[in-house]
Amino acid sequence: QVQLVESGGGLVQAGGSLRLSCAASGTFTPDSMAWFRQAPGKEREFVAGINSNGAMTTYAGSVKGRFTISRDLVKNTMYLQMNGLKPDDTAVYYCNLDDYWGQGTQVTVSS
Repeated sequence: QVQLVESGGGLVQAGGSLRLSCAASGTFTPDSMAWFRQAPGKEREFVAGINSNGAMTTYAGSVKGRFTISRDLVKNTMYLQMNGLKPDDTAVYYCNLDDYWGQGTQVTVSS
């Protein structure tokens, strides 16, 4: 069983920054992980992904150049550094590992 716990969300003004964390616990083999987000009335969408050793990353076009995904293999924690936030980034952000999802953390960006 794997547990994923996100933290770091909050309310920020446009242009501001936040750093999300996703702590993984339980029994699992290090694998690719990802951040997704879901805005009200919209489908959940991919934001960023990172491979098992952290050497390869990928981003949605809407966040490329503003967000940075990383992971600490010792702490079993994944991060999402979000800079230059826009109101369109407002959503619940979810951590994903294989078939497991976290409970989500709310990010709200005011204009």
